[in-house]
Amino acid sequence: MARLKRKSAILETARRRLAGLKSITPTPDLGPALTPEAIEAEIEAYSKRQDSYNAKLAALDDETNQLEDHEQRLNDLSLRLLAAVKGHFGPDSSELEQIGGTRRSDRKRKGRTPTPPEPVSK
Repeated sequence: MARLKRKSAILETARRRLAGLKSITPTPDLGPALTPEAIEAEIEAYSKRQDSYNAKLAALDDETNQLEDHEQRLNDLSLRLLAAVKGHFGPDSSELEQIGGTRRSDRKRKGRTPTPPEPVSK
């Protein structure tokens, strides 16, 4: 399952406010940290960092998918090995047990559990 990409309502709000600030004529003097250029630089820095984060998530999702595919191939190979040993040496062989299988003679048989009788009502 893909990880959720990061979105920012704060970023969108900051962009709207910057657009509003740029529409004010003449540009008000709100101090050195609140110039349209400084705010735009901060917005762009955050936007680039968020894009980088989302790209890393996408790469991690791809790596996870590749790892899961490889794990499935390894599981299939392991099952084929078990079946091949069972076919070659037999289902009750010690070789089957040596590779991690369960010999037929070692399996416990399920017994039927008797159902309790229903109580008689008067």
